[in-house]
Amino acid sequence: MGPLAGIKVLELAGIGPGPMCAMLLADMGATVLRIERPGPRDLGIPRPLRYDLLLRGRRSVVVDLKAPAGKTLAWRLVERADALIEGFRPGVTERLGLGPDDCLARNPRLVYGRVTGWGQDGPLAQAAGHDINYIALVGALHAIGHRGGPPTPPLNLLADYAGGALYLAFGLVCGILEARRSGQGQVVDTAMVDGVASLMTAFHGMVAAGLATHERGANHTDTGAHFYNVYECADGRWISVAPIEGKFYAELLRRLDLDPASLPPQMDRERWPEAQARLAELFKTRSREEWCALLEGTDACFAPVLTTDEALTHPHNRARGTYVEIDGIVQPAPAPRFSRTRPDVPIPPQPTGPQHAEAALAPWLDPAEIAALDIAGTIG
Repeated sequence: MGPLAGIKVLELAGIGPGPMCAMLLADMGATVLRIERPGPRDLGIPRPLRYDLLLRGRRSVVVDLKAPAGKTLAWRLVERADALIEGFRPGVTERLGLGPDDCLARNPRLVYGRVTGWGQDGPLAQAAGHDINYIALVGALHAIGHRGGPPTPPLNLLADYAGGALYLAFGLVCGILEARRSGQGQVVDTAMVDGVASLMTAFHGMVAAGLATHERGANHTDTGAHFYNVYECADGRWISVAPIEGKFYAELLRRLDLDPASLPPQMDRERWPEAQARLAELFKTRSREEWCALLEGTDACFAPVLTTDEALTHPHNRARGTYVEIDGIVQPAPAPRFSRTRPDVPIPPQPTGPQHAEAALAPWLDPAEIAALDIAGTIG
């Protein structure tokens, strides 16, 4: 089930954006096979398999890609794939004999997806890095933070997952659609710096128009404005308000019983700190629950600031089924949603090893081939 049912994707095991992209495709119904290397898994941050949620929705098989038999198996799988995902430094798969030229020679319709931090070329292409480095280079990190404070990393959501995994998934689906029309595959070069730069498009326009500055905490959506901010409540918990539009701002003030004339004009940037101090003082007079009772569900553009545990039980998330339980672990459900080709609930992360190889390879090879690989010790 799912809109990508029938699409086959090979994933060369890595960490970060590659697994996230593979999970997104599997969530949408694609048959994804993860090729693990022999030896301990490089998890970045170690955790038991069942908690490595980015590995859900697909099966894995251990293959030594440096051994001739393992490389031969990889080529056979490439011949049956619509797309391939790899997240190594530039040149690694070429040295393995599994680079784009090698794979496209065996499957001209293959869409070969590559995801790196810096891209396949450029002065930094071979340098190590992580999310915080990539968002720093394209101006995103500098723009995030409070007035007078340091740049604040937004977890590793921007580069790894938004600029990397999502752009790679988008690129692969675009490539697959085009290959079905032309009969030709191609390489998708996904650089996290490119993806995050793309995400900053609107901000570039705001700066060019003189509507935003490079000073943190001084702009409409970076906590500079009192009407797009977070506030602490009497119980130490937090709420968010975001009534940018005039009619929504008026609704917030009405519900707070504030006379607009007692506050600076909404868009007077010079007096935003004054208005913010006024709201901060007011919001500290009641608990988060009390503010929810007054503002949640209204046009005041309001939401409580929840932890991930609290988010699981919020009535709106419960009603929409935003989270699902898989193997005893509550986690985000596949997104987005489809009216007709609704995806199945993903399977949990699957173990590797000879006893699991047959199930992993069944959608790709016939039973006799799998048995021969098992006897030869190629899989395991």
